[in-house]
Amino acid sequence: MAHTGTYLNFQRNTEEAFNFYKSVFGGDFVDGKINRFSDIPPMEGMPPLAEEDKNLVMHVSLPILGGHLLMGTDAPESMGFKVNFGNNVYISLNPDTREETKRLFKALSEGGIIEQELQDMFWGDYYGSCTDKYGVKWMLNFSAKNS
Repeated sequence: MAHTGTYLNFQRNTEEAFNFYKSVFGGDFVDGKINRFSDIPPMEGMPPLAEEDKNLVMHVSLPILGGHLLMGTDAPESMGFKVNFGNNVYISLNPDTREETKRLFKALSEGGIIEQELQDMFWGDYYGSCTDKYGVKWMLNFSAKNS
C-alpha cells in the first residue's frame, strides 16, 4: 500500500534522536531494528568504510501518528555528506507500482536536480532521489515485496 514519510538526515546522532522519538510516540522501529552502514555489502567503486562510521545508522524507520513513517540516517562527512538546513529533510514517497514511481520521479525532477537516478538497489527496492525546481527534496522508493 502506498504511503508517505519524512526522512531526516543527521550528522552522527540519528540513533539518539530516534530513541527520543520512540520515547515520545511509543511503538518500535520497523522490523525491530536499526540498519547500520556496516550492513552494506561491498560494491565496486565504493571506497572502504571508515572504522568510525561502521556503527552509524544507515536507515531506521519509526511509525508515528496516523501511519506516517518517520525515517532517518546518519550522513557523515567522511562519506561525502554535508548536513545543513535545507538538506536534512526529504519527503519520502512509496508508490504502489514501479510505473507510478517512474512517473512521479520524472515529474518531480523536471527542472530540478537528480541526486540518485531511479535504479534497483541492494536492499531489493527501486529507488531514486531528487530536488525539485523549488528546492524541495524527494525520495521515491518502490518495494515489490509490499505491493
